[in-house]
Amino acid sequence: MKKVIHHIRNIRSKSEEDRRHILHITIVIAGIIMVLLWTFSLGRTITNPDTKTKIKQDLKPFSALQKDVVGSFNGINGKTPSSSNQ
Repeated sequence: MKKVIHHIRNIRSKSEEDRRHILHITIVIAGIIMVLLWTFSLGRTITNPDTKTKIKQDLKPFSALQKDVVGSFNGINGKTPSSSNQ
């Protein structure tokens, strides 16, 4: 612990450029750790069967929107629904 405190005290004596490099490296490392923790927790949440059911229920309105958009696109292109299946 004394070494860490001594090292932190020596940082103040370094140039501003060196301190900025230390700050940037620290922020990048902290960001990577946060992204890894978020990814790990997300992976555990998504594999839960209850979550999969809820996601399917939440996506149902978007399937209706998808049909409307595809129908409009086919109408603009002059395709009929029966000709788009072939």
